[in-house]
Amino acid sequence: MAKYRPNVAALVLNREGKLLVCERVNSTGLWQFPQGGVDAGEKRKHALAREVEEEIGLPSDAYRVLEKRGGYTYLYPKQVRKQKSYFDGQVQTYYLCRLKKNAPELDLKRHKNQEFGRYQWINPDEFNLKWLPEFKRQVYRAVMLDFFGVRL
Repeated sequence: MAKYRPNVAALVLNREGKLLVCERVNSTGLWQFPQGGVDAGEKRKHALAREVEEEIGLPSDAYRVLEKRGGYTYLYPKQVRKQKSYFDGQVQTYYLCRLKKNAPELDLKRHKNQEFGRYQWINPDEFNLKWLPEFKRQVYRAVMLDFFGVRL
């Protein structure tokens, strides 16, 4: 039986309803949503706040959580599984968040282990599955359909 790492991801909307996507710092052309693992004993909502602050520099009072959905799973490819020997994949909970009026600018360099080099705001239907590794695409298809009614 597969062993899944708990993970949270943020679907961040700006005040115009555009969706945030971020490009991996060491992987040009790979765009994704802010996300990360849930530490042992940590509540998912706390993990969300921690990951959003670490990855894009937004404190939890800069956005409002509108909705959450969970149970999205994927398996790592074999070469990744070898590196992450304890887990076979991830089980993700997605949070739809809207920036508040007083939200500061995003700060991708806030954390010493910077994960993203650039970001952009897009309409949900502009998301391109080619921005992702193959093994993550089915989750993004489901998430975009569930939250935005967009078929990728």
